[in-house]
Amino acid sequence: MATPGLDPKEQAKVDASLGRIKNRLLVFSGKGGVGKTSVAVNIAAGLAQQGRKVGILDVDIHGPNVARMLGADQGRMTVGEDGRIVPVEVAGGIKLVSIALLMEDADAPVVWRGPLKMRVITQFVADVDWGDLDWLVIDSPPGTGDEPLSVAQLIPATAAVIVTTPQGVALMDTRKAVNFAQMLKLKVLGVVENMSGFNCPHCGKPIDIFKQEGGAKMAREMLVPVLGKVPLDPRMVDASDDGKPFILAYPESEAGKALAEVVARVAESEAK
Repeated sequence: MATPGLDPKEQAKVDASLGRIKNRLLVFSGKGGVGKTSVAVNIAAGLAQQGRKVGILDVDIHGPNVARMLGADQGRMTVGEDGRIVPVEVAGGIKLVSIALLMEDADAPVVWRGPLKMRVITQFVADVDWGDLDWLVIDSPPGTGDEPLSVAQLIPATAAVIVTTPQGVALMDTRKAVNFAQMLKLKVLGVVENMSGFNCPHCGKPIDIFKQEGGAKMAREMLVPVLGKVPLDPRMVDASDDGKPFILAYPESEAGKALAEVVARVAESEAK
C-alpha cells in the first residue's frame, strides 16, 4: 500500500522491512501523562519473555523515553556494512530504535517541524535492519495529530492498543483516539486502563485516586474491549527509572499480573 509523500524507491524499502514483521502493534493515547510508554515497554518485554522476536520503535521524537525505560539510554545505534541502521539490542533480545539513541546530548530539545520528523520516522522503518520479527511495538506520541497519523499511514498496524486512565478528562480524549483508530481502519484490540486504583500500604484498602471504572464504561459505550486495568504501584516509578520493565521485575504484584493479562490478550491476536 502506497504511503502519501513517499517515492517508489522509499516505498519499496519500507515494504521490504515491513514484509519481515509479522505483527505491528500501535500503542497510543488521546492525551499525554497516562503511562502509554510504560504500557508499550511492558507489552514488548512480556512478548519477548514468551519467546517472541520483538522490536520496539519509539516515534515520540520530542519526548523519547523508551530507551531509558529499557536501560539503554547510554546506547547508540550503529551503521552496518550494508549501510543500514543497526538497532540497539536490550534485555530479552528486544531490538530498539529511538531518536534518543542518536542524540549526543540527552538534554538537547528536538526542534523540528512535521516534514523533518516524518523523514526520520520513515528512515526508522526503511533504513533499519529490523530482521525477522514476530512483533514490532510502536510507541506513538499522544493525541491524534501529525505524528500518529503519519505513523499509522507509514506502518499499517495489524492492531492497536489505546491507553487511558479512569479520569474523566483522559476519557474525553480517549474517545477521540478510538474514533481516530476507527477512521484509519485500525483493528483496536482494546483499551488499557492505567493507574486504575491504588491499594493503601497501611490499611490495605483500595483507593480510587482517578475515579473508578471510567475506562470500562467508556469502552463499553465505544464497543471496544478492556484489555486490563493496571493499578498504581510506586515501584513502577523506580523500575522505569532503573530501566527494568515492571512486568519482569515484579511479576507477582497486582500491576504485574494485570500487565501480563494485557500481554496475553495481545498475543491472542498474533498472526502466525
